[in-house]
Amino acid sequence: MKKSRLYSALLCGAVITSSAMATPAQHAKTHVDTHIETQTMTSSNNDNLLISAVAWKQTAAEYKALYYQAFNMAKMQVDLALAKHKMGDKPLAVISDLDDTLLNASNYWGYMIEHNKAFFDDAIWDAWVPKNHYTATPGALDFVKYCQSKGVEVFYVSNRDQGENTYDYAVGNLTHLGFPFVDKKHLIIQTDISNKEPAQHKIMQFYNVIAQLGDNLNDFQRKYYSQDVDERTRLMEEDKTLFGSKFILMPNPTDGHWIRAIFGESEPEDTPENRQRFFDAATKSAWDGK
Repeated sequence: MKKSRLYSALLCGAVITSSAMATPAQHAKTHVDTHIETQTMTSSNNDNLLISAVAWKQTAAEYKALYYQAFNMAKMQVDLALAKHKMGDKPLAVISDLDDTLLNASNYWGYMIEHNKAFFDDAIWDAWVPKNHYTATPGALDFVKYCQSKGVEVFYVSNRDQGENTYDYAVGNLTHLGFPFVDKKHLIIQTDISNKEPAQHKIMQFYNVIAQLGDNLNDFQRKYYSQDVDERTRLMEEDKTLFGSKFILMPNPTDGHWIRAIFGESEPEDTPENRQRFFDAATKSAWDGK
């Protein structure tokens, strides 16, 4: 039984038992206190800014279909590159992000909703990552194994920091799900910088990189690392012909640098001011009713 259901059952039992023994005045007080507690729990859950995004991640067939679509496009690029590849050419490779690209963290976000956390929480994330509750995103494992079967190497480049065991945790996350290429050559974990370009360019010196996979524009190029919403969009549109071919983008409505563009940081605090910023972002374009 889930903790919340167990809690409700125990609470209900306690109220029934105490009501049977209580005086009328005590009974009325118990009823009011219980109503207030229930009302508070309900309203706080309803106020969680993440609910719609997490519900979509957890249940929408469209969310899963977008991953299949992305990996289908990536596979097409692999096949095209293989058809053109000649003896003496650089070996072929794909560069991929990990979280929300190959690894699905919906279990973490479910925890966040249950505990009424409205923004990404780094401490909870760091405790969750080693537990290996990830699942593979739809189509991810098949795609990486397809690359392996065709002699195309996959490099994982991820920004993480869970302390001295960060690299080992990443190894565990991938091997737990059966991903290949989990070794020092192919798994690159950056704990002290967020710029992936140096690692990507180093790979590109020795490989013909077919495509890059990510859920965040910053997974592709550093130039997108802007704190301005409109500037970020303009920079993306400069490269619009690359999306679906060189850059394969996955859906992520819960976190990422789109959050940073709104708040000025990727992990904002849950404050009235930040809730107002989110409201302002959501009403950037809004019908006036006329």
